[in-house]
Amino acid sequence: MSSSAPQDTDHRLWSVDEHLADVLAAVRPLEPIELQLLDAQGCVLVEDVTVPVALPPFDNSSMDGYAVRTADVQGASEEFPAVLTVIGDVAAGSGELPTVGPGEAARIMTGAPLPPGAEAVVPVEWTDGGTGGGAAAGMTPASAAPEHAGGEVRVHRAAEARAHVRARGSDVQAGDLALAAGTVLGPPQIALLAAIGRGTVRVRPRPRVVVLSTGSELVQPGEALTSGTIYDSNSFALAAAARDAGAIAYRVGAVADDADTLRATIEDQLIRADLLVTTGGVSVGAYDVVKEALSSVGSGDEASGDVEGGGIDFRKLAMQPGKPQGFGTIGPDHTPLLALPGNPVSSYVSFELFVRPAIRTLMGLPESEVRRPSVRAVLTADKALGSPAGRRQFLRGKYDAESGTVSPVGGSGSHLIAALAHADSLMVVPEDVTSVEPGTELEVVLLG
Repeated sequence: MSSSAPQDTDHRLWSVDEHLADVLAAVRPLEPIELQLLDAQGCVLVEDVTVPVALPPFDNSSMDGYAVRTADVQGASEEFPAVLTVIGDVAAGSGELPTVGPGEAARIMTGAPLPPGAEAVVPVEWTDGGTGGGAAAGMTPASAAPEHAGGEVRVHRAAEARAHVRARGSDVQAGDLALAAGTVLGPPQIALLAAIGRGTVRVRPRPRVVVLSTGSELVQPGEALTSGTIYDSNSFALAAAARDAGAIAYRVGAVADDADTLRATIEDQLIRADLLVTTGGVSVGAYDVVKEALSSVGSGDEASGDVEGGGIDFRKLAMQPGKPQGFGTIGPDHTPLLALPGNPVSSYVSFELFVRPAIRTLMGLPESEVRRPSVRAVLTADKALGSPAGRRQFLRGKYDAESGTVSPVGGSGSHLIAALAHADSLMVVPEDVTSVEPGTELEVVLLG
């Protein structure tokens, strides 16, 4: 490897929008695969799913009670109850059903099919429960008193036709569209797929994102700090952010400031990565080894600066925090890699602006769901906020939806991670604005 430090491949300042467009232009949604339902949670459906059978597939009871003919309980009251002969039990899952004739009733449980001849269900609380006493609070368990599946029941209230009956197909009809392509599968959607009998579904898989932090000064949480060392927070923050975006995240422990070690680590991780994210080592210092290492990952050519299957472009962006950035593709599969700065706030802001949209694009989400939502809010602050000329600044904020205001949290330093933990938004100060007075309306990116 050449001993000279690699130079930025582009000396101009890129805008935030230009860099994001460049990233998204190189990222394509992952190829669809067939997955078991629980494995498909969080994935994007790639096909319309139609209902094969009506749901529910049969008329069934919405209450524990008695299946009756409406004529038999017409005019029933506590003073003059309708007395019916109980012919048996109908439980959920029952196969052969008794036929309810004139003057008869069948004990029926919630979800059980409505037996032939019955027109309505009277809740058990409207009856004496077959005990011959007053209003029942519930049914006697069949295992404890099977005799209550026979004998007589007194019904104290009338019931209209179809009372407490869930009609066949009242949820969805056979042939209806259950879920449209593009739907993100959460718990309710998984439940619907299971309810209509789908065991697998065709989706775009959740992207596999590998996160690496770099720096010989980094120590893993739980270990003892020594002189000049700090805990590695970036890899935890970015792995958590990747999961929050919908990815499967793999966090690699901090890699020392050695180009050969970093290069070998990245090459080892390519096999399980749809996207690689590094943090640190992208500035202009003598130990910023990400540039040095990525100049030849996978190429076998240490001097060319090219990478097999693509290359990494290191550039400066007109933004604060997060000026130094790197992006490109590496390896035989052209795996996208985003190299983020190492300061904690710079790293996290860069993730939200560039990595999260890349992950959401890999998932196949529509453009409207790729970026974080933003709103307009009025600044509330004790004094004006300063911003560097020609830079788009992202300041941590606390957004109040009820009042439509946003207030700053902490200062603008890119190391102030404690302030970041208490922020729920990013206040955006445009490139041509150097001072923002209280009462000014700003764009606010919502992080929650």
